[in-house]
Amino acid sequence: MHMMRFDMRVPGKPAVEIADHYQAAIAMARWADEQGNFSICLSEHHASNDGYLPAPLILASSMAAVTSKLAITIAATLLPLYDPVRLAEEMIVLDHISRGRVSYVLGIGYRPDEYELFGLDFDRRGAIADEKLAKLMACFALAGNTENGARITPGSYTPGRPTIMWGGGSKPAARRAGRNGLGFLAQNNAPGMEEAYLMACRDAGFAPGPCLIPPPGMPSVVFVHPDPDQAWDEVGPHMLADALSYATWNEQAGLHASSLSKSKTVAELRAEQGAYRVVTVDEAVALIKQWGRLPLHPLCGGCPPALAWPYLQRVVDEVLPAAAIN
Repeated sequence: MHMMRFDMRVPGKPAVEIADHYQAAIAMARWADEQGNFSICLSEHHASNDGYLPAPLILASSMAAVTSKLAITIAATLLPLYDPVRLAEEMIVLDHISRGRVSYVLGIGYRPDEYELFGLDFDRRGAIADEKLAKLMACFALAGNTENGARITPGSYTPGRPTIMWGGGSKPAARRAGRNGLGFLAQNNAPGMEEAYLMACRDAGFAPGPCLIPPPGMPSVVFVHPDPDQAWDEVGPHMLADALSYATWNEQAGLHASSLSKSKTVAELRAEQGAYRVVTVDEAVALIKQWGRLPLHPLCGGCPPALAWPYLQRVVDEVLPAAAIN
């Protein structure tokens, strides 16, 4: 399953072009649904001067309404910034709209600006996350159960609740996932993450769920083009804008994620051959063979939709048929 990620960064553009990007993202979801071999990931951040997607459930709902098979993951949903009752209700409504196709990776976030925007104490983010996660899970436990006087209605389409994991880049995040009986999605492959998760599951009496650790060397943004020089000229500046913003955020927070780049120029980003890559069709096939999927970010860094579409179509027209033959 090849994942298309959208974070809706559109730096320095007027409102009409931002709207064009949102319409393109919805159209790309519809297109991906027709292909049958794709999934969607939506990300969330706030107080970002490039317009980073602040309301992923709304975009997920728009995508779910025009698709029928496409799996959509919101990763990460920044739980401390939500009212847990309202979030539970919105997740339940989206669960019905999508017929259970939307899943969630909840996270704590790492940017003080976001907590300031919501009037929350950044230094208490762990405690806030624990409090709100407990409330959220309690809402799902009673949702729709009118015999117990539930006030969260209706119940979810998915039996019990929508699929939820916890995400983060630290052992405390792994332990939070484990002690709440959730799967864990790690932001990096730091030593001891899986062990911390498994121990927390065991201590809390839960069977471990999925524990997904990013393998070293796997790219997170791939564009496919037969002429890498042309492609780097076209999409390189957009990938660099994305890379620079993430690097700044994580440097300020003192964090490390596997997808980070240290590059300051397009040339450096190209030479790095790390998270951001332009590959030929044959190289894309090799990536699929190595990693099992191709991570796509078609509107990365505000890449214009008219430029992004041919890159996507090339994956379906050339890469996937070649991968099936090989």
